[in-house]
Amino acid sequence: MTRLANKFALITGGTSGIGLATAKRFIEEGAKVAITGTSEEKLAAAKAELGDVLTIRADAGDVAGQAAIAEAIRTEFGRLDTLFVNAGVADFRPLEAWDEAGFDRSFAVNVKGPLFLVQALLPLFANPASIVLNGSINARLGKPNSIVYAATKAALISLARTLSGELIARGIRANVVSPGPVSTPIYGKLGLSDSDLAGMKDYLIGAIPAGRFGEPNEIAEAIVHLASDESRYTVGSELIIDGGMSNI
Repeated sequence: MTRLANKFALITGGTSGIGLATAKRFIEEGAKVAITGTSEEKLAAAKAELGDVLTIRADAGDVAGQAAIAEAIRTEFGRLDTLFVNAGVADFRPLEAWDEAGFDRSFAVNVKGPLFLVQALLPLFANPASIVLNGSINARLGKPNSIVYAATKAALISLARTLSGELIARGIRANVVSPGPVSTPIYGKLGLSDSDLAGMKDYLIGAIPAGRFGEPNEIAEAIVHLASDESRYTVGSELIIDGGMSNI
């Protein structure tokens, strides 16, 4: 398939999980792809796996750094047809354990950085162009310990609508995917013991009618659709991909 032929795409957080799976699918569909990441080692590993891809080291929460990403895209691509905002942090704590630094970091990476990245990329977006934001079903579930993470993802869901309202006249549409539990490295970054992690996964699987975690490629397929001209009438929408977790 070549649904993204002759398109230039940027994927933030493209070194693992959903971001890496999406980069693979974009390349298979004919796109020229750039990915960002915080680790040179992981960027190099992703490039070795993906092949012809532009790698950009960047901190997703650093506002000034977003202009540097845009400049790299301008220099290498000249324009941008698709942006997938995937980089994020998942910090789960009970309410009493939160501090200002942790709160600020979550909102910087998950909300502030994406907003200013879109701003920095505005002169480069083609007409038409597609922005896809990676939300989360946590924004709709009210699960314990997700109070700040869920709030950041709710902000992204809102951002998809407001960006569309502001930018659609320029041919730029924004949408959001909200995955449920997906088999990615994020769970290994929560600081849980092996037994607690296994217990959490068993609990989550019990809450998913499909009876399993999603796979990164299943989310990537939806992002390809939203990035392509197939979805040109889909504007400011949220696509929930959670195995029925929020609906049954």
